Amino acid sequence: MTSAPTGTPPQFDGVIHPPPRLQICGLLAAVDTMEFAAVRDAVGVSDSVLSKHVKQLEEAGYVKASKATIASRQRTSLSLTKDGRRAFDAHVAELRRITGG
Repeated sequence: MTSAPTGTPPQFDGVIHPPPRLQICGLLAAVDTMEFAAVRDAVGVSDSVLSKHVKQLEEAGYVKASKATIASRQRTSLSLTKDGRRAFDAHVAELRRITGG
């Protein structure tokens, strides 16, 4: 069994696997935090669809949503938790293993 770059063994994760959630995790893995609207636009879904996927990821302990008031407007930012990064890395490693990549 080949390990992911983080030393985490490859492991398929059904929570991360649906394409929008995989995209969300991929975006968040590249940054410390990203605004909800930027994630929504990058994934190409509505607010409500993104909210549902984020909720699934939060319930799994993979994503943290933080709210802050910026210029008198409420902003939500998203970030991967340590467990989320580990699960994403393991899932990507498993996809690479499955596809021979």
